[in-house]
Amino acid sequence: MRRALTACLAFVMLMLCCFGSAAAETTEEPFRYIHDPAENPSAMEDIIVNPDAVYGFSPNPESKRLGEYAAYDWTDPELVAQAKATREDYHASLYTMYDILYKMRAEGASIEEMARAVSAERNRLRLAAYENDPEALAATKKSNLETYGNEEGPTADSLFEKYGSWELVIQKAFSPNAGMDAVCGLYDEYYTLYVELGMVTE
Repeated sequence: MRRALTACLAFVMLMLCCFGSAAAETTEEPFRYIHDPAENPSAMEDIIVNPDAVYGFSPNPESKRLGEYAAYDWTDPELVAQAKATREDYHASLYTMYDILYKMRAEGASIEEMARAVSAERNRLRLAAYENDPEALAATKKSNLETYGNEEGPTADSLFEKYGSWELVIQKAFSPNAGMDAVCGLYDEYYTLYVELGMVTE
């Protein structure tokens, strides 16, 4: 009887050890960026550190630009994967702005004309990125209305008034929202662009 009990206890201990080992092996380290978004003041205007989020950050509910997205569950890998795909599509779509810029420059357009064209295209692309997500589209339009007084996005004239030159209006049209990139897992991918735009220094 004692031998059987001893053997049973040994088996239980073996199973517990194996289970503990397997659990340790499947425990994943939390995601970490190579370049920390928390060191980018521009990004941190719109996001907060969230250790439970898939990529360690989530939109700040107090942000004018991304506050509406704070209601989404950024700890849900499937939802974040969808958001990342949408964000990647948006970045890819910006190449149409380069096409517009190069074509207008070749045609001898003025710097103001080019700035107005790319600003309008930027606004169009922002909304088009959410054409299959009515909830996100409504949130974006609401954010635009509250931030710029225009649900389509900032007008070229308002940008010129803010930055003081049409050259800067063009530069800002190509400027990404680093906070949204961070919550979607794309911060490292576009880090060089943030450096070029003066958001951060290497």
